[in-house]
Amino acid sequence: MNMARFDITPEQIDRVVAVFYGAIRRHEVLGPVFANHVSDWPEHEEKIARFWRNAILRQGGYDGNPMRVHMQAGDVRAEHFAPWLALFDETLRRTLPEPQARVWSALAHRIGAGLRMGVQDLRDRPPGPPVLR
Repeated sequence: MNMARFDITPEQIDRVVAVFYGAIRRHEVLGPVFANHVSDWPEHEEKIARFWRNAILRQGGYDGNPMRVHMQAGDVRAEHFAPWLALFDETLRRTLPEPQARVWSALAHRIGAGLRMGVQDLRDRPPGPPVLR
């Protein structure tokens, strides 16, 4: 029984990830942020491809915590998510047939919204223990 969210191959996922991170490295705002954290691009791309294969194809093999990574990065800001998603959408449109690009984009936007809210919440939280009233 196929439990995939939509019809896509692992090779298509790998291609999207490779094209996307090529564009990220050239991006004037996002490129330096990623460069602060990624020293081995092939390793990073494989990790992210595993994330997407797990999220879309439900293959397993990814055991990271994207929320924690983005929140702990320190220089990832809520305003980075809009250009990230725009670049990802552009990559999807250039790399995949329209139905797959559309469905994957919707998934990426849901995940991105959650990560953006987590990063924003961390930035807006005053130092010290929470006030419980």
